[in-house]
Amino acid sequence: MKFVPVPNLLSALLLGLLLWLGIPIWPPVTAANAKIDPEIDRLFEEAFAATGRGDLAQAEALWTQLLQIQPHNPALWSNRGNARVGQHQFQAALEDYAEAIRLAPEAPDPYLNRGAALEGLGRWQEAIADYERVLQLDPNDAAAYNNRGNAEAGLGNWQQALADYRRATELAPDYAFAQANYALSLYQMGETEAALRLMRALVRKYPRFPDMRAALSAILWVQGRQGEAESHWVAVQGLDPRYADLEWVGSVRRWPPAMVAALERFLALK
Repeated sequence: MKFVPVPNLLSALLLGLLLWLGIPIWPPVTAANAKIDPEIDRLFEEAFAATGRGDLAQAEALWTQLLQIQPHNPALWSNRGNARVGQHQFQAALEDYAEAIRLAPEAPDPYLNRGAALEGLGRWQEAIADYERVLQLDPNDAAAYNNRGNAEAGLGNWQQALADYRRATELAPDYAFAQANYALSLYQMGETEAALRLMRALVRKYPRFPDMRAALSAILWVQGRQGEAESHWVAVQGLDPRYADLEWVGSVRRWPPAMVAALERFLALK
């Protein structure tokens, strides 16, 4: 299973918020392709439910319990790794993904998920190698393009990141965070009006999407459109107050530098 929690290594709480708001992540969280046996369906359902509400410690415990029953199931190792990534236990997650890959070397998901853990450790080139392995196995994997864009952004390769985000959105038009990453990167590359158009479209489609509302607040403020900027910020404060923390925006959500600078200008006058 692909748990894309951590688009840009967002915390598990933001994943739960996305699920609550009805904003699609890609691919969707589902237990359908991971069940092993009918008698342990309940454990799977509880593990996925814990993930959905952001209780990743409980999810990790449930995957551990399942691994005691089925230690040779690669999906269980990968899913426990996902729960650990969401808790920023990156090294432990790498060990889980290594076992999943040993058991299923041709399965793309463990490579995709290991890439997220490597991103968490700032090991961008290794993450890119894992995403490229996914794309060798499945050239149309939208999550791999999005995540490779994240890793390229970590290296400051914004032109390549932009191309990867664009390809992810072509493959999966409802992949909200790939669209958001594409919009943010457009701004980084100086394509302000294109970025604004896409951000507005995302807010129209997902009115409770704090990432794009916060971005609009920053850009519109820089443009001198204070009233509109303030209206978006009011919504952000009710949805996710972490966007007032520049360190979180830059290091965890990993907005591009130009976007962080715009938000800093906005927050300086708050």
